[in-house]
Formats: sequence, structure tokens, C-alpha cells
Amino acid sequence: MGARASAGVALLFLAAAAVAQGFPSKPVRIVVPFPPGGGADTLARIMEPKLAAIWAQPVIVENRPGASGHIGADFVAKSAPDGYTLVMASTAALDEKNVVEFAPVSLVSASPYIVTANPKVAAANVRELIALARTHPGKLSFGSSGTGAASHLSAELFKSMAGVDLLHVPYKGTGQAVTDLVAGHLHLMFAPAQTVMPFVREGRLKALAITGAKRSETLPDLPTVSESGLPGYEAVGWFGLLAPAATPRPTVAKTSADVNRVLAEREVREKMLGLGADPSGDTPEEFARFIREDQTKWSKLMKEAGIAVPR
Repeated sequence: MGARASAGVALLFLAAAAVAQGFPSKPVRIVVPFPPGGGADTLARIMEPKLAAIWAQPVIVENRPGASGHIGADFVAKSAPDGYTLVMASTAALDEKNVVEFAPVSLVSASPYIVTANPKVAAANVRELIALARTHPGKLSFGSSGTGAASHLSAELFKSMAGVDLLHVPYKGTGQAVTDLVAGHLHLMFAPAQTVMPFVREGRLKALAITGAKRSETLPDLPTVSESGLPGYEAVGWFGLLAPAATPRPTVAKTSADVNRVLAEREVREKMLGLGADPSGDTPEEFARFIREDQTKWSKLMKEAGIAVPR
């Protein structure tokens, strides 16, 4: 967390101390708009006991998958704007139409994805993968957690920049796609590290590259896509908490401050970093700006590729 973000978080703590003193006074629900086992679900469950301890209230993680995250997101958008129902959103769950229905609380993690392949795929790096895809256009399949998800768009950006044709197979969640990747029903996946690295370490999958602009501190031996065959490529998947749009600002500020407290805890950071997820944390205003910039990038790609997210 940078100095600017840290200063903003400090201000949030001061604001939270002065307002919303009674919040929460009952259980808080975190809706994960994807099935169990994916990145959003994993992060929500890491944070759940820590938030429950701070709030002295139960925190319930509830999976509501479907429509690339939009079913769960829409449920939260229409919930009472009182701070007791949040969504662990990601790239896929928000678009230009529904983003106005939410009040950003805090970014939880913004991490590069891992270009992952089934061991039977005859490519040991990105250059070999591109060559293989050009030799067999439309034959290599990649899974995603849904149309418009970061796992989908990261691959679409790869396709566009490399000039290759890959077959997209959308799933209802990351966990289901990874299961089929391990089983050999898929060839590739651009996936969150926390969902695939355990299988990579067991030898059941192989990691070809990381999608960030630079190598990960937790995976230093894994090259970036950019340095290993596709210069200029960069894609990041994010997860963050949002509340319904009309949620009172003091409640949003207190929730954000508490989330940042959790993300700063050593145990939480170690768990997230151990899974390849970089703990982020920021203010509601910074998170809102991050979302706007992220949407600008991916909206352009989706329009150029003719991608429509099912609702």
C-alpha cells in the first residue's frame, strides 16, 4: 500500500470513529457472484473471520452465481442500502450500465493472472504457445469464469495481440473451469494464481507466464507474457467489495477502514500472498477511480471483439 493510500486509510479511520458507531449491529452478508472455489470466493472466506472479529457480528459468505457474476451483483444492487449486504465483485460483475448501482468500498486484490496449461499441451512457454495456436487455429480451448470475466478478457487481449484463434469455453465460475483444465477437457486458462498454483506445484498443471507488467515477488521465476513472446501485453484481474449505491457514506467509510485493517493483518497478507494474490486496500474514492480506468480498457476491447456479456 503506497503512502497516498495509507494517508487516505488513516483519514477513513478518523471518519469511522466519529460516525456509524453502531454499525454493524447484526450479521453482514458478503455475496460472491460466482460458485465456490474461485478467486472471489477464496478471498471472501479469508477475510470473513477477521471482519467478524472486528465487528463482533457474524459475517456470512453467500454464493449467488450466474450470468458472469451479474446475478449476484444485481441482487446486492437491489438490496437495502444499509451496509449489511456487500458484493465481492470482479471485472466481470460490473459494466458501464450497472456500475452506477454500487458504492465502491475497497479494492481487495489486483493481481496478474497466470497463463496456465494442461501438462499435455505441447508448449513450455508463450512463444511455443503462440506457434502452436497458429499451427492449429481454433483448436486450442481456454476456459473462463464467464463471458466478460477477467479470465476471458485476458485471453481475448492475448488473442488480439498475438493474432491467434483460440476457442473460448465459458463456465459459471473459475473453480469449475480449473477442474476441467486439470482433467484435460480444456487446454488453457488465464486464471487467478490462488486457484491454479496449488495444482501447478503438484505438477497437475503447468504455468507458462504471468500477465502483469512485471514479475511477481511471490513467483519470481515465472516470466511475464510481455518478456516471453508478446511485448506490451498486460492484464490484471481484480476483486473488491462494493455496497448498494445509496449506502450512507459514513457506513461505507467505516466498512472500508475495517476492510483495510483486515488486509493489513500479517496472517491475511501471508495467506493471500501464499496464493499469489496481492493484498491491495484503498479508499472508496480511489477504488471508484480504479474501476473507471479498468472499465475503459476492457470496454474498448469488448467492442472491438464484439463481446456481449449475458445478463
